[in-house]
This record gives sequence, C-alpha cells and structure tokens, in this order.
Amino acid sequence: MKPIILTGDRPTGKLHIGHYVGSLKNRVLLQNEDKYKLFVFLADQQALTDHAKEPEKIIQSVGEVALDYLAVGLDPAKSTIFIQSQIPELAELSMYYMNLVSLARLERNPTVKTEIAQKGFGESIPAGFLVYPVAQAADITAFKANLVPVGNDQKPMIEQTREIVRSFNHAYQTDVLVEPEGLYPENENAGRLPGLDGNAKMSKSLNNGIFISDDADTVQKKVMSMYTDPDHVRVEDPGKIEGNMVFHYLDVFGTPEDAATIAEMKAQYQAGGLGDVKTKRYLLEVLDREFAPIRARRLEYAQDMGQVYDMLKKGSEQAQAVAAQTLDEVKSAMGINYFK
Repeated sequence: MKPIILTGDRPTGKLHIGHYVGSLKNRVLLQNEDKYKLFVFLADQQALTDHAKEPEKIIQSVGEVALDYLAVGLDPAKSTIFIQSQIPELAELSMYYMNLVSLARLERNPTVKTEIAQKGFGESIPAGFLVYPVAQAADITAFKANLVPVGNDQKPMIEQTREIVRSFNHAYQTDVLVEPEGLYPENENAGRLPGLDGNAKMSKSLNNGIFISDDADTVQKKVMSMYTDPDHVRVEDPGKIEGNMVFHYLDVFGTPEDAATIAEMKAQYQAGGLGDVKTKRYLLEVLDREFAPIRARRLEYAQDMGQVYDMLKKGSEQAQAVAAQTLDEVKSAMGINYFK
C-alpha cells in the first residue's frame, strides 16, 4: 500500500502565492509522483472555530479555495479532495478522543496558546477552538495518514495527535490507529514567503499578498508597490538587496535559466545604476510565466461552479467511506459496536 498523506487549508479566503510556495506546489509534486495516496481537505469546521458568527465567509471561501486547488494542478482523479464538514464520522471520532485528553494538556499546547494570544480571545476562548487539536487528530487518524506536511510551528499539533493515538491503542489494546509523522520543511524559512510590504509573512489579514486569482493588472499594481530599499532614491544610488522584496521574490520564483540575469541585476543594483522599476518589471515577467497558465485554468473552472461542487461531492463521498471504515474499527475496539 502507498503511504497516505493528509493535508489541507482553512477556507477563510482565497489562497495567495505564499500558500503556493509553502504547500500547494509541493502537493502537486507529491500527487504526480504517484508514490503516495493524497487526501486534501477544506477544513471548514476548523475555520468555524473562530468564525462561527460569519459562516457566509467560510461558505464563499470553500468554492474559491477549490478553484485555487484545481488551478494549480490538484487533480481529483489522483487526489481525494473533500470538505471536512461533510464527513460526520470526524465529529464522532473527536468525541471519543476528547475523553483521552485532559483540559490542562490542551491548554499547554504551544501552538494553541500562541494562536489564542494572536486572536485576542482573552477569557472568551471558544471551546471548539481550544479542542481543535483533538479534531485535527480525528482528521489525521480517520484516513490513517502516515505523513502530514506542516510547518515547524505545527510540531506540537502532530505530537498531540501521536499522544492520542498511543493513548487510544493502549487503552483499548489495539493497533487500529496509525501514529503519523510530520513532514517538515528542511529549512525553517523554506516555503515561507514574506509579504509585499516586507512583513515576515504574507497574510490575508495584513492585505500584503498576491492572490492566485489576481488578474495581470492587479499583480502589476501590487508588484509596483513592493517594498525595496527605502534609501535607494535615485537610479545611480547603490542599493541593498537584503530585505528587498523584489530580489527575494526573484530568488524564490526565478528558474535556473534566470539565475545569471538575477545575479547580474543584484550586482548592478548594489553598485548603483539599476532602478527599482526595471527590477520590478523583470519580476513581473517571472511571475507571469509561473501564474498566467494557473490564472487561465482558474477562469476556465470558474465558468462551471456546478462541476466544481460535483467534484467536491464525489471526493467527500470517497473520503467518508474511508472515515466510516476507521470509525467502525474504532468502535469495535472500544466495544461499543453493539449491533454488529
């Protein structure tokens, strides 16, 4: 059997090119290698843990994220693409796992503590948000995932899932649940694209990103406003490439064929004699080469959203069949499959 990979996104808006660099591009590579069985899901239930009072945002985003998936090359014939909320077995698994985790353990989870502080919940932490590591464990174990691609900041989440698996298998003297491994980037900064404004992270909330769905005119406006070197006032002035977002993006998106040109531009920029407009125009060429075909595919898929939702429905049905089998095994191990 092929190793199983589970990965996904919270649908809280369209995906940006930071998502593309950080995960989407790699998912397509893993899918096309044909060495793994890939489950990719839209984590709408998880998104509702901190957006419960604005469900319309999540509903709208499900379609947008699905379009982004198809546009970048995720193929429903090769990967199972599904919606989290359409798999009721996940909620039932979460309930059983909650009995194996203490409240104190959830409160100690470093990732959850950081996110609670970032979201400013104060004393009004939604219970669903606090226990979402348990729901995440249900997502992972329902499909018996061997590998879960995540950033290094998600290591505590993977470890909590591994603890739940060990606790369940020990308590019920079984090997039903599979203990997953995190698939982490080799370099801590690999796959992390800074925002156009130089902020450490591209973010929907900071409005400092280029979206996969942005048309060519929008991309041009955003690139032309990118943070460079504030002291590089005149073309003849020497400029810095460190912290200069144009050169950072060129390093990320440039191909081996671009390497010599980029190196020459860096040297000229540092010595003086190269203006920001010229470097930005070159970056636009590089980005257009990568994303113009993706934009075109996205527009084509968007012409028939019925077909997109049919794809999601079929993927959800396939995923539910797998989760139902795992739930049946879990209940049998616990001895609560009364009528079998």
